[in-house]
Amino acid sequence: MQQYIDIFLQGYHNYARYLWQEITQPHWQNYFYWLIGVSLFFFALELLSPWRRDQKRFRKDFWLDLFYVFFNYFLFSLFIYNAASDVAVNLFSDALAAIGITNLIAIEVNGWPVWVQLVVLFVLRDFIHWNVHRLLHRIPWLWEFHKVHHSVEQLGFAAHLRFHWMENVVYNALQYLPLAMIGFGIDDYFIAYMIALAIGHFNHSNLSVPLGPLKYVLNNPQMHIWHHAKSWPEASPYGINFGLSLSVWDYLFGTAAIPHDGRNITLGFPGDESFPTTFLGQSAHGLRLPRPDARRRSDDSRA
Repeated sequence: MQQYIDIFLQGYHNYARYLWQEITQPHWQNYFYWLIGVSLFFFALELLSPWRRDQKRFRKDFWLDLFYVFFNYFLFSLFIYNAASDVAVNLFSDALAAIGITNLIAIEVNGWPVWVQLVVLFVLRDFIHWNVHRLLHRIPWLWEFHKVHHSVEQLGFAAHLRFHWMENVVYNALQYLPLAMIGFGIDDYFIAYMIALAIGHFNHSNLSVPLGPLKYVLNNPQMHIWHHAKSWPEASPYGINFGLSLSVWDYLFGTAAIPHDGRNITLGFPGDESFPTTFLGQSAHGLRLPRPDARRRSDDSRA
């Protein structure tokens, strides 16, 4: 037990030192300043050529979403996640070792060209996230957490990272095993993560960019706004357009839908009028499971 306590405490120390170095020692693989740079880039585009011209430059909840950007990318790991995940990974490895499994890697990729590794990681990770995203909509207790992301009333680049801290846990837990078995480290491949960050900012932004045939591959604002619609098509009660970076999964598996130009559609979810509007209120939402009758009403409202 003591070793896991030491790992937990060391996790705090290591991440605090890492974050301080990110801020004070800029370098080309610096997540902190790349996050700022990518965010400023899309904010500038929104100011110069907004899709919804009647939307204020500092839209509703802009500052709340901006706080989420830094909280979910850095602060949550500092508070608890990095230390707790270090313990979880070591517990998992020790449990496997106890039954004789000392090597999780089933496919060795280190010998592949770097660009091939990046493409495979990017595509595989995005497919995993697409499936996890669908689970967030289909499983009632996960949907309660995901409501935080769908409480956005006006989309802009920063809405990309407005999500409940439990989503960090769910996404990373479910992607850990498949990526580890293929030899990918969760914290590796800076370029792939930055591309995913940029595409996520893009598809939540107040922009209209004609993509032509690329719209069937790459997620985009005109497609993703329908994912945030307050009312989905009757044939899709749990949602549409689940892609994070790539739209291709939705077209392949029949969850893509763009009923019409969605520039001015109402965003949110049924009952969002009573949803918490503060960071603390949203962070606490979903931690207590709803009563069975409340869960049924929630399902009925989405259907």
